[in-house]
Amino acid sequence: MTLKLHTIICSTRPGRAGPMIAEWFHAKAVEHGKFEPVLVDLADFDLPLLDEPHHPRLQKYEHDHTKAWSASVHAADAFVFVTPEYNYGSPPSLLNALNYVYKEWNYKPAGFVSYGGVSGGLRSVQMSKQVVTALKMMPMTEGIPIPNYAQFLDEEKNFRPNELVERSVKPMLDELHRWAEALKPMRG
Repeated sequence: MTLKLHTIICSTRPGRAGPMIAEWFHAKAVEHGKFEPVLVDLADFDLPLLDEPHHPRLQKYEHDHTKAWSASVHAADAFVFVTPEYNYGSPPSLLNALNYVYKEWNYKPAGFVSYGGVSGGLRSVQMSKQVVTALKMMPMTEGIPIPNYAQFLDEEKNFRPNELVERSVKPMLDELHRWAEALKPMRG
């Protein structure tokens, strides 16, 4: 059975670049061929700030948005978070989504495509890696940082990266696949 990879657009901000970058990466995941890739947009779930009365580890969800998010996260074998950097950190939408559920994340690998200014979103990734390890996930060393991402958007707002960014895709997807296979038995 093919492992399912969810590429998650983490920013929900109007005018965001995440969808363009995520669509590019999703196409690369399709080309890679080792996963069943699914593009997921956090904005579609409209998650309010942690409104469940019970701790996520109990999985006693009362709200439809939580049940939908839980099902989405549960369905994946691996994740790639397409994330910007906000004020030297992760976007609140990503942290909120990570904290909404718990067991659904356990024993799954996580990769990051980050974008921003000079840092390419790396500070966001460093913060997010600390959070995903607390969720019993395995963050990949390999990643795809995109500094000054706006230079790679064409007139139609399509993402057209340089060779260095392009070459970063396969190593991360290969590692994600190795880890997804290795961790699958732990999920039972």
